[in-house]
Amino acid sequence: MNTLPPTDRQLIDFVLDEAALLDEQRWGDWLALFTEDGRYWMPLAHGQTDPRLHASLLYEDRLLLQVRIERLRGARTFSQQPASRCHHLLQTPRVMARDDAAGTYTCRTAFHYIETRQDEQTLYAGWASHELVWLGNGQGDGALRMRLKRVDLVNCDAAFGNMQLFM
Repeated sequence: MNTLPPTDRQLIDFVLDEAALLDEQRWGDWLALFTEDGRYWMPLAHGQTDPRLHASLLYEDRLLLQVRIERLRGARTFSQQPASRCHHLLQTPRVMARDDAAGTYTCRTAFHYIETRQDEQTLYAGWASHELVWLGNGQGDGALRMRLKRVDLVNCDAAFGNMQLFM
């Protein structure tokens, strides 16, 4: 077990590996990256600070994420026959905040994300913020987990079609 705090390189690699899991549709492995109280949030407005008092494009806890994953895997999910695919193109993530004493870290990453199904391809652009927790120092397995993944789209206030996968 590694009890030392994570390096910036480990934080950056976590973000890059998380996107790779999504691109490879390894949904279970991706969900396992979240803490038990983890959230996936996509605000509806620029600068939105509260997902509970204002409408959001998405605000999902682990249970809702699991439901979406089961739907994506479902044999009777006709909207996913054939399945959607995605690709993340990330700038190098930046470590924005680190508190080694608390074991909490924040990374921010600019991205382009493409979601495709059959002949339709949709491009999204924005920034992903990862609030990470270090489960070391006798608190866990010496690993990083996501407490929050926030996806801020450049055009968050636009009208969107169905977003099938996770950005």
